[in-house]
Amino acid sequence: MTTDLKPDQVQPRRRDLLRLPGLVAIAFYMLILAAVNVIAVVGGQFRPLYLVLSIVFIAAALGLLLLLRWAWALALAAVVLLMCLFGWKFSVQQDLPYIVQGLLNLVFFLYLVRPEVRCKLR
Repeated sequence: MTTDLKPDQVQPRRRDLLRLPGLVAIAFYMLILAAVNVIAVVGGQFRPLYLVLSIVFIAAALGLLLLLRWAWALALAAVVLLMCLFGWKFSVQQDLPYIVQGLLNLVFFLYLVRPEVRCKLR
């Protein structure tokens, strides 16, 4: 009994993820943001309510690695909100790191909305 599947069709998700290294970078970024939020809550800088954001960032990161469409939407929303937040902080405080983080989130947003990225999600 033989199958008509080609070798590249056996593991499409892994190959699709390898073709999209930006998704891995964005997932890693989301995990770093979650860790920073947890450390800030433990240190008393943020309220414990911010742990909800950490859970959302972790869910988005792990879902992006699995190429899930809901995780893409969650990551896209997080990136847009962070871009707006850092833009607002820069306009108020005039600190250069805020505009750098805002522009990094803009780059992530522009990567996530590419048609090549969207068509690989399931």
